[in-house]
Amino acid sequence: MTTIGLLGGMSWESSALYYQLLNEAVRDRLGGLHSARCVLLSVDFAEIERLQVAGDWERAGELLAADAQALEAAGADLVLLCTNTMHKVAGALTAVLSVPLLHIGDVTAEAVRAAGVHRVGLLGTAFTMEQPFMSDHLAARGLHVHVPDPVDRAVVHRIIYEELCLGIVREESREAVRAVIERLVAEGADGIVLGCTELELLLGDDDADVPLFPTTKLHVEAAVAAALA
Repeated sequence: MTTIGLLGGMSWESSALYYQLLNEAVRDRLGGLHSARCVLLSVDFAEIERLQVAGDWERAGELLAADAQALEAAGADLVLLCTNTMHKVAGALTAVLSVPLLHIGDVTAEAVRAAGVHRVGLLGTAFTMEQPFMSDHLAARGLHVHVPDPVDRAVVHRIIYEELCLGIVREESREAVRAVIERLVAEGADGIVLGCTELELLLGDDDADVPLFPTTKLHVEAAVAAALA
């Protein structure tokens, strides 16, 4: 088993889910007392969030690239950036790493295509829904991507940052996001990409009438497959 490097803390709530799913996946594959061989570097999200709001993606990329290098120096054979939004700066990490960065968009697109789905709704932070770094990444792999309207984008973004990133899970917020999904499906989406790692704290397969593609779970499954190959 090779060593998986987790660059997390964005937020730590979803990074805890990464760690849990990673170890469960290894246990399920190998049985017994097996668990994942991994290294976790968790950042101070307040610093990254400030740079997001300021639009200083270059500085954010520099910080995360340095952290990715630290993971490699600690023995990581493969790096996961445990956030969808910060894949906007994935290129800054691949530029300095000599080990692979497993892109969350690649594994998501592969899972969507394997399911026979071609038109997906994309949920995530406002950055992920409004900027092209993720939708273009998926579209380049043959998918048609729909995002919610501005009002619905604001609702989802607020729930992520003001609730889920703080570990707050509210039934009324679940219902609000379900309603956003229903509108995306009415517009033609045949599946929904949960393009924010925190959304898996709120939603499960029973929350939509079309397939949900949970990017955290898919990212972990691909990492474990690579580590055990």
